[in-house]
Amino acid sequence: MHHALRIEQLNKHFANGKHALNNINLTVAQGEMVALIGASGSGKSTLMRHMAGLVSADAGPGSLIEVDGCCVQQGGRVHRNIRQVRARIGFVFQQFNLVDRLPVQVNVLVGLLHRMPLWRGLLRWFTEQERAQAIEALQRVGIAECHAQRASTLSGGQQQRAAIARTLVQGAKVVLADEPIASLDPESSRKVMEILARINREDRCTVIVSLHQVDMALKYCPRVVALNQGCVVYDGPASALTPDLLRELYGVQADEILADAQRPATSPVLVPSAPWGSPVAQTA
Repeated sequence: MHHALRIEQLNKHFANGKHALNNINLTVAQGEMVALIGASGSGKSTLMRHMAGLVSADAGPGSLIEVDGCCVQQGGRVHRNIRQVRARIGFVFQQFNLVDRLPVQVNVLVGLLHRMPLWRGLLRWFTEQERAQAIEALQRVGIAECHAQRASTLSGGQQQRAAIARTLVQGAKVVLADEPIASLDPESSRKVMEILARINREDRCTVIVSLHQVDMALKYCPRVVALNQGCVVYDGPASALTPDLLRELYGVQADEILADAQRPATSPVLVPSAPWGSPVAQTA
C-alpha cells in the first residue's frame, strides 16, 4: 500500500545519551490530517525533522522513513536523493523561515526553486506565469494584497500564511507544520489552522501538524498521535482521546486543556475499526 508517510523502527539518541525517539512505528495515509501532540521535550519537533530528512536517525537495519513512496532515510543514513524527495515535502516552521528583506511574493516563489535552473534562482528571474501562481497562492491564504511588501512588515500570522503559500506553490504532497501557531495570538492561530485544514480538504494534501494547543488538535485534526518521552502513547481518533490519557501526558495542565477544548468529562468509547490501525492507547 502506498502511504504518504511510513516510519519503521525509528530511534534517536542525542550525544548526551537522551533517548529522544524510542522505536517509532507510524503510517499516515494519503489525504489525512494528523495532529502530533505531547508535552515539551516529548520528541515532536525531533520526529518532524526526521520526517523531512533534516537530521538522521540512529543506525539500525530496520530503521526507515518514506514520504510519498520515496525513501527519506534508511538505516540511519539520509537518502542520497534527499533534495528531490524534499521537493514533495512542504515544511512550515514555527519561526516562518522567510527572508525579511525580500518581498512576500519572492518568498513564496522560493517554493519553485527546485523546478528551475540555479541561475534563475540566483537572479530571482521568474516568469509572469510563476508570479501569477504566487499571487494565486497568496489569495488562497488571504494576504494577496501584501505581495509587494517586505516580509518583515507582516504580522506573525501573515508571515505564517505566506509560509503556507510557499508550500502551495511548491506543490508539496505532504505538509509538515512544526508548531505553526506556537507564537501566534488566538485569532491568527485559528486562521492558520483553518487554512491548513482547507488545503487538506480541497487539495487532498496530507498534513501533519505538531501542536501544544490540544484544543486546536481536537478541533481540526481527525487523527491524533501523542508522544510521551519519545514513545507513541496514543494513535487514533481525536474523538477518542480520553481525559485520562491527557492527564497522563500533561499532568495538572490537563483539566485546563479539557476546559479549553470543551470536551465532556466522560471517556468516549474507542472505535477499533479506525483505518489507521489500533486506536487503543499504547504504553511505552
